Amino acid sequence: MLKPFKAEWGDGVVDELAVTLARRYPGIRGYTRRDLFRMLQFYEAYRRNKKVSPLVTQLPWTHHLIILSQAKPPEAREFYMLAAIKERWTKRELERQIQSAAILRSNAAAKKVSPAVAQIHPTALEELKNAYSLEFLSIQEGHSEADLHGALLRNLGRFITELGRDFCFVGSEYPVQVGNQDFAIDLVFFHRALQCLVAFELKVDKFKPADLGQLSFYVEALDRDVKKAHERPSIGVLLCATKDDEVVEYALARTSSPTLVAEYQTMLPPKAVLRRKLHELYEQLSANPQAEGVHHQAHDESTRHLANGQKVTRARNRKLP
Repeated sequence: MLKPFKAEWGDGVVDELAVTLARRYPGIRGYTRRDLFRMLQFYEAYRRNKKVSPLVTQLPWTHHLIILSQAKPPEAREFYMLAAIKERWTKRELERQIQSAAILRSNAAAKKVSPAVAQIHPTALEELKNAYSLEFLSIQEGHSEADLHGALLRNLGRFITELGRDFCFVGSEYPVQVGNQDFAIDLVFFHRALQCLVAFELKVDKFKPADLGQLSFYVEALDRDVKKAHERPSIGVLLCATKDDEVVEYALARTSSPTLVAEYQTMLPPKAVLRRKLHELYEQLSANPQAEGVHHQAHDESTRHLANGQKVTRARNRKLP
């Protein structure tokens, strides 16, 4: 179908081909002039990419159109295709993730974790983010921790989508008792892939090194009194409004507890800022292909879907033109 397309041919040839296809297959839609050019764009985008070409049938055609039109660099298209397969994003969620530059939040090089995370959970860097976009909460500046906590609970489904599909909610203000004192962890989840509890501590201010002591205490309490025998050691995530990366790096360097410091965003950054950051990331990836850790785990997960989900593949295949 794509073989007749050549750069030197005029638009009239495409129009003629569209008319011919419509006449030959009158009951089939989706072969207009515009559709044919989209098919060509799709073919050219992935035909030389050995990593993703076997996976294209894992997504509906509409998802591919969104990726092709809104994610221009090849690295971005590959990331969003693999992430959409792994996370099973809807069309609306895929558009949201692209518009909020999810590829930036998944950049492994920007993640600030303690050495214990890499030692105990080698794949955690692919499952956790350096920032979380919470613009769907619609909370105003100057909000309190109680405001943030309540908004997350009211939008728990969307929060889990932003966290990742393997997060399962365990509890809010989760009670733990140490000695004769009672404590409450802001949010506790279980991560299916990592097979561990994940404690989230919320801070509406800029990161302070002292915050890690409280989080490490909660992680230890979960491991000693809550974690089941077959589960792996717990992880702590300090979710703060903003952070100084150098301060975070110093604070985490000697921390023996598996913890991560991440930012949350209650509104999308200005488009100019996103464009600048994306340009910097794409330059980094082009200069160092080994740095493409933003989608290695997504690719592995997507490959497993391809091997184990042939029925799903055949069903989605019918959606492709």
